[in-house]
Amino acid sequence: MPLLNVFDVSGSGMAAQSLRLNTTASNIANAESVAENPEDTYRARYPVFQATLAQQMTGGDVESQGRAPGTVSVPGVIESDKPLNLRYQPEHPYADEAGYVAYPNVSVVEEMANMISASRSFQINVEVMNTAKTLAERVLTMGQ
Repeated sequence: MPLLNVFDVSGSGMAAQSLRLNTTASNIANAESVAENPEDTYRARYPVFQATLAQQMTGGDVESQGRAPGTVSVPGVIESDKPLNLRYQPEHPYADEAGYVAYPNVSVVEEMANMISASRSFQINVEVMNTAKTLAERVLTMGQ
């Protein structure tokens, strides 16, 4: 793998983890939001990562798509299919006939763990990029 591909790989990882951080922040921000209709209630969202190395191994030509082998792409963001959290609050204006209010299917504890993991992954990709930059600088000074 050429040295410059390291920057592509770590850069795509940083972009993917940045999207993961944004979706996690959105999930946490909407964890307590309710809607009048349970069908309109916010549902947790999660990015889907895809490694281009897998495409190359199955016969896809990754380099012709302008990406280095081993990079990460995000083909989409999916909504969680877990059931909504029902809370008994008969005095709430959005309560149904039985007195339950549908809250989003977001677990703040799980989202905080996702945020820590995404943040750490982002930091590691930054370290990889800095190390590759340092190695490239040393290679350039070897001839002096």
